[in-house]
Amino acid sequence: MLDLTAPPTSAADRAWEDPSRWWPRLTEATAHLPAPVGVIDLDALRHNAMDMLVRAGGIPIRVASKSVRVRAVLDAVLRIPGYRGILSFTLAEALWLAETHDDIVVGYPTVDRASLERLVHDEEAASRITLMVDDVAHLDLVDSIAAPGDRATVRVAIDADASWRSSALGHIGVRRSPLFTASDATRFARTIVARPGFELVGLQMYEAQIAGQGDNGPDSPIIRTVQARSRAELRTRRAEIADALTDIAPLEFLNGGGTGSLEFTGSDESVTEASAGSGLLGGHLFDGYRSFHPAPASAFAFDVVRRPAADIATVLGGGWIASGPAVASRQPRAIWPEGLRTMPREAAGEVQTPLQGRAAAGLSVGDRVWFRHAKSGEPAERIETYHLVSGTEVIDELPTYRGEGKTFL
Repeated sequence: MLDLTAPPTSAADRAWEDPSRWWPRLTEATAHLPAPVGVIDLDALRHNAMDMLVRAGGIPIRVASKSVRVRAVLDAVLRIPGYRGILSFTLAEALWLAETHDDIVVGYPTVDRASLERLVHDEEAASRITLMVDDVAHLDLVDSIAAPGDRATVRVAIDADASWRSSALGHIGVRRSPLFTASDATRFARTIVARPGFELVGLQMYEAQIAGQGDNGPDSPIIRTVQARSRAELRTRRAEIADALTDIAPLEFLNGGGTGSLEFTGSDESVTEASAGSGLLGGHLFDGYRSFHPAPASAFAFDVVRRPAADIATVLGGGWIASGPAVASRQPRAIWPEGLRTMPREAAGEVQTPLQGRAAAGLSVGDRVWFRHAKSGEPAERIETYHLVSGTEVIDELPTYRGEGKTFL
């Protein structure tokens, strides 16, 4: 059983800070395995899990499953004091996880009628799962499947928009809920509590413009200014919404945050818990933050299969793209050997990825190239197992959702 509460091994000396030690060690540990090969380093994962708790400042962290997609990792993290509950991404996934977990919030609205049918006729699952809603249509859909008197009470949470509406820059953040103001949320909350068969138990406000945007890059002065203004506005508005909703219903949780905003979320008195997941495995998207530096706890490797030119080495595979805009920050990054880059007209390919740079000339057919994912969930949709590495040895295999025969999105 994966145990993250045990003390680190004697070799846990932040070796990831020295690439010349870190990546060749993983090559040695996995040399007997065919590519593509995904790894999770035990000590790096433990470091990230503990560091996130410190950053959250004492409020519990709900684990965002979409950024992990490995049940052994979810289970291990939730055994650490300070982590509580799962933020899942689909109802079908939540129903599966509810077989062994009793506190699951579906982070996005669902219109999956088959899964709703299962939920409303399973009292235990309905007591363990909370649906996310932001529209009366979501309530109507549940009632269309089964009338309140013929089904379990459905737990729901309101998703309110945490983006910043700037008079000069317009909408800053992701497009989520239509509910923005305290009056928007209040009207909807009153509608919910007046409807038989529903129980309002929570509020979610995810500040993507802070959590998902690094502040230590070329545009950092502008980004820092925007984020500072967004934080000030959100702190006030979120408190107003939270106060209004708690006057209407005894909420169990008020959720905010993400890996990139744990310090801010933990300092916001209107929030009772944060959600985070990507920081556990440490995708390269989080290299661009000033406040924290996660260890590269997971990575994946491909093998060189041909040399189309003296300065190009081509690996088989590579196009494991993260969600978001189709820009370089969402692509996997060749990290070892150092000095490799994808080619601008091909980037990371579905089947092959040509790599150019000073290290390419020294690569031979059969050599291994290590990549880091941008976020964290995307590799698990491609591989069946992560190999758990401690020191220079593979000590376990951890099946991904895909490895357990599950593909939810």
